[in-house]
Amino acid sequence: MTAAEAQVNAELLVNCAMAQPPAISPDGALVAYAVSLPGPNGGRSSQLWLSPSDGSSPPLAAAPGVPCQHPRWAPDSASLLFRSLGQLNRIRTDGTDGGVPEALTDWQAGIVDYLPLADGKTVALLAEDEPEDEPDEADAPGRGDPMVWAEQGPGARLRLLDLGTRELRVVDGLGDRHVVEVSQRPDGGPLAVISWAHPDSDPGAFTAELHLVDPATAEVRGLGRLELEAGSPTWWRSKDSWHLAYLALTPPGPVGGRAVLDIAIPAIGPAGEHRNLTAGMTACPTELVQISDGAPLALFADGLDTAIHRLDADTGGFRHVSTSRGRLSSLTASHTAGPVAVLASTAHVPMDVHAGPARGPLLRLSDTRPELRGFSWGSQERLCYRADDGLGLDGLLILPPGRTRADGPFPLVTLVHGGPYDRWADEFNNSYFAPAQWLATAGYAVFLPNPRGGEGHGHAFAAAVAGRVGLEEWTDIVTGIDLLTAEGVADPDRLGIGGWSHGGFMAAWAVGQTDRFKGALMGAGISDWGMQAATGEQGALEAGLGGSHGWEGPGPHRHDELSPISYASRIRTPVLIVHGEDDTNVPLGQSVFFHRALRRFGVDHEFVVYPREGHGLVEPGHRIDVLHRTRDWFDRCLSDS
Repeated sequence: MTAAEAQVNAELLVNCAMAQPPAISPDGALVAYAVSLPGPNGGRSSQLWLSPSDGSSPPLAAAPGVPCQHPRWAPDSASLLFRSLGQLNRIRTDGTDGGVPEALTDWQAGIVDYLPLADGKTVALLAEDEPEDEPDEADAPGRGDPMVWAEQGPGARLRLLDLGTRELRVVDGLGDRHVVEVSQRPDGGPLAVISWAHPDSDPGAFTAELHLVDPATAEVRGLGRLELEAGSPTWWRSKDSWHLAYLALTPPGPVGGRAVLDIAIPAIGPAGEHRNLTAGMTACPTELVQISDGAPLALFADGLDTAIHRLDADTGGFRHVSTSRGRLSSLTASHTAGPVAVLASTAHVPMDVHAGPARGPLLRLSDTRPELRGFSWGSQERLCYRADDGLGLDGLLILPPGRTRADGPFPLVTLVHGGPYDRWADEFNNSYFAPAQWLATAGYAVFLPNPRGGEGHGHAFAAAVAGRVGLEEWTDIVTGIDLLTAEGVADPDRLGIGGWSHGGFMAAWAVGQTDRFKGALMGAGISDWGMQAATGEQGALEAGLGGSHGWEGPGPHRHDELSPISYASRIRTPVLIVHGEDDTNVPLGQSVFFHRALRRFGVDHEFVVYPREGHGLVEPGHRIDVLHRTRDWFDRCLSDS
């Protein structure tokens, strides 16, 4: 492949259209979705599309030229709401308004989320307060603009917007609590509201509470605490009462698989006990969707694939409906017997909007990246093997285009996923942080392992890394590499490893444990778990992985044993370190610390910082640079010369 062809490929991978989460109309007839499009000077725009859910006619653009995000339907299916440039808009789907959207809000507070209510006259808004006027410097000379953490604002408040009068009411009964999510009982009854005491994950996630709000009177009824990372409040009805199910970390947390928890909601009095409806399941719930006339649907990560399950209102358990190869996300549905819509991707097909019956098959509605069909991609093989202790594991092997195992051994790059509660699914893995096919087109075999700690194999599998990151999950990865080496797929003298976020941690950990790798990529990775608990967004949640905070006493601390920085003196492998300058999830200091250690011990490495970027890179030029820099680094380190 020539340098010119490589550049074109990188640009195609980055400067591409991307389908956004769909919304199916209440009558099940139409699917609305936005498509994010590359724009001038590295910016992006978005376009609203409408498609019949049965694919009977091609999608049509709605509100041309108007930026669109997060479409949601009015209850009568006749109009569609969406966010645009910070405002809320509405457009009719029958074209009677000439395709010109109507602005529903005119204030400048940031809308975090919104929900059209069943009466068709009200919208529940989660929005921040409008910023106060800046103080006159003459009134406070020399004071500057200090940020006092104890005086941070409430985050998102719950507001009720009257579509007739445009009157906006704040639900005062929630006080200064940060509102995270809201859903309405399907019969038009109360709103279920999840709130945090503070907008930051730490301590917010530890202070989640559930409330019921009467949309007519704004009266608030508190129902107590929820489990860690509670979200997706979803109503359903049993024979005896209404229930609220929600997604959360399996108790007691903070490390483990997600669960669907459920509580009965009596007309008066306290809520019932929280029940785990997914206890003992080996698949992991990822999404929970309310249905207007029946029990909820849910998506489950199931190994390398994704399954749809339905809650059985009689037994309180989940029944399998269908399994789709690869990854499904952003499930939307309205009626028990109606169609569903999702984003779906398989090994060589990027994410697009699909729809159909929940039992399948699902029909592709959008076609956002037809240009990729002109390229040859590597074969993607599903792997199944056992860890040293007998635990069942899976993963993926991607070979260079047109090559088979018989053509090996190949230089092998192992890419470790983030999380650790995440997974590699049998989807199109070709982003700047997961450049599997990008590396395969350069002649590499790529191994995508799913070690313990990830999702898709149940709670116990995920919880196995609590206070043990880098231990058994590392040997799980090594076992897979050894297997591919023994089978003649991987060249043992040309091995590389890399990853982003938790994958970046694992790459940094790997080079401190062995010198068998000839090159490594540490993308926005953790080098010190104590520092991560102290400065990362997740705070104390991270301490559940590293095993300690650092404030338990003078040490030594558990997190020191599990931090790559503690083994820096052993490292001999060349390391490429890349990080966003404004990353608050894994702060830049993690990479600075590792860079200083490598420099101190004379280790060959390159340290690249991307300005204006957070934990995920946004600017196209930066994403393209990472793709090229990653491949160039492994070309240099894994060369057979």
